[in-house]
Amino acid sequence: MGKATGFLEYNRVDNSLLPVEERITNFKEFKKPLLAEERIKQGARCMNCGVPFCQSAMKLSGMVTGCPLHNLIPEWNEQIYEGHNEHAFNRLIKTSNFPEFTGRVCPALCEKACINGADSDPVTIHDNELYIIEEAFKNGYIKPLPPKVRSGKKVAVIGSGPSGLATADSLNHRGHSVTVYEREDRIGGLLMYGIPNMKLDKDVIFRRQKLMEEEGVIFKTGVNVGVDISKDDLLKEYDAVVLCCGSKKARGLAGIEPDSNGVYYAVDFLTMTTKAILDNNLEDRSVKSLEKLGGYVSAKGKNVVVVGGGDTGNDCIATSIREGCKSITAIEMMPEPPVERTASNPWPEWPKILKVDYGHEEAISVFGSDPRVYETTVKEAHYDDKGNIKEVVLSKVKFNKGKLELVKGSEKTIPCELLLIAAGFVGCENYVSDAFKLKLDNRNTVDTKEDEYMTNVDGIFSAGDMRRGQSLVVWAVAEGRACAKEVDTYLMGYSNL
Repeated sequence: MGKATGFLEYNRVDNSLLPVEERITNFKEFKKPLLAEERIKQGARCMNCGVPFCQSAMKLSGMVTGCPLHNLIPEWNEQIYEGHNEHAFNRLIKTSNFPEFTGRVCPALCEKACINGADSDPVTIHDNELYIIEEAFKNGYIKPLPPKVRSGKKVAVIGSGPSGLATADSLNHRGHSVTVYEREDRIGGLLMYGIPNMKLDKDVIFRRQKLMEEEGVIFKTGVNVGVDISKDDLLKEYDAVVLCCGSKKARGLAGIEPDSNGVYYAVDFLTMTTKAILDNNLEDRSVKSLEKLGGYVSAKGKNVVVVGGGDTGNDCIATSIREGCKSITAIEMMPEPPVERTASNPWPEWPKILKVDYGHEEAISVFGSDPRVYETTVKEAHYDDKGNIKEVVLSKVKFNKGKLELVKGSEKTIPCELLLIAAGFVGCENYVSDAFKLKLDNRNTVDTKEDEYMTNVDGIFSAGDMRRGQSLVVWAVAEGRACAKEVDTYLMGYSNL
């Protein structure tokens, strides 16, 4: 324990944010790190609990609280307080492949389980993690560490999202020769094209890619496995294949088909914007630079409606504001959560409370009100004579015996020139599972035994959202690490991962 009275002496201080009026003019990251002196105080707030819930990943009332990676949080918090940043880094990487990703985009399940949060504010675990890894990069603690001995075994990892990268990184450090196949033009999966640049700067991904390449991992982009390369071709060349293709089959809206008439799935919209930014030579990430580019859908001057109240919906709000939308409305079918925990949702359960994220904050600042409308759905869309969407009809909804019903007489028509569907995903894309003859479960995800990663086809494994279903980056990394250990055992007869 760094300082026995730290949690009593110091208040929680988060990384600061750039003012809304400044950050919405570009797509750059907008969180400002604390000075080292203040970060030391934040590390001192950790109580070093005898049984730290922060690293537990307990399931309570059907939801997980605590870190799925079981990060050694009290240990590296103490090292922050002592000023031993390299020691903190060495503890952090024992359980986490990519703290620079989770330190930016994870919703911090660890903090929800922090015992300080029972009657005060939890430790800034999320910001502490990001501080450690960025200090490590800045001070040269991170160097390429290619394995000294190769096993002679070859592994193909299909998909370069967080689960694929974690699988590849772990197996490569074990000594296996790993090739990662990615159908997009750049690696990263949803890290690259599902999370906007202001939340995760893509240079962070390129930095990690360079490091992994120097350590021996081979990346092949623009290759669509199952189309460009068959299962048989892969099994001839590799000793094992790991499918980390995500849960990318988007959930649609009844009667409304996404196409080029102003209706898009959220990830497609975010992908177009990110590609426009990256293809502009990674130099000018301002809104004005995007206005000069074609080949992407802009929200500029449009009334935007976002369907879905999760992180992706929030990212669509923030992106639309940066592009200069005329208005923004966010539709959520569920009731508005309470501002504070209810008696039925005590600590350390995941807090089911109202969250005002960065996109909501920006919408409130720009348009004067929270954009979210609860217990509502889009009933139908209307189009102009050119086939472009011009308005949507909203309807209140209610749950009757577990079934969603429209509330008659509650319809309301609002203008809409851009409808973004961020309603989640319903499993993997079937062309991949069909190509590999995989057994799927009733959620359209790869069917494996509980806590195992081997599919019904010998030598073929699966991890991440493709196996687990739509989830968090931290879960994807945890799945990739666990899958790598199983693959290693399959190849070598044992594993020291």
